This record gives sequence, structure tokens and C-alpha cells, in this order.
Amino acid sequence: MELAVNCYALANQFPHSELFGMTSQVRRAYASIPANIAEGHGRDHTGPFIQALRIAPGSLKELETHLILAEGAHNQFGDMPSAAGAAT
Repeated sequence: MELAVNCYALANQFPHSELFGMTSQVRRAYASIPANIAEGHGRDHTGPFIQALRIAPGSLKELETHLILAEGAHNQFGDMPSAAGAAT
């Protein structure tokens, strides 16, 4: 959950021009990780929970990719915040 809070704070710093681009992608990616795990845990059977835990690393990699892209945009154009502190 700390990662989601940090990513939320970072996404709020993205330029307004990225509201429907990178901001949206980062928000969806960070929110899906704990939400999918919670949904799987809320099911009546172990199988869906295990499946959610198997999906979580892929969602985490998706978030990592978006943060790397944001960092690259920050380094090249300077209009994006640095993503370096989001994962702490």
C-alpha cells in the first residue's frame, strides 16, 4: 500500500498534458496491484487468491515500466517529475 501511496503522490506531479496519458496509466497500474490481491482474498476459495498472487508480479512490472518511461521523459524533457522515489 505504501507503494500505491507514493505512486499516487508522484502521479499528481505529472504535467496536466499527461492527465489522460502517463498519469492515467500509472494510476491504473498502481491501483490494480493491491485491488486484485484483495479481490482474490475475498473469494470463497483458495484458487482465486493464488491466481491473484500470480498476477500481481506482472502488474508490478507494468507499473515499473511506466515509472521508467516517466523517468526517461523527466531526463529528456524535464517536464515530468523524477520517479526515483516512488518505489521507496
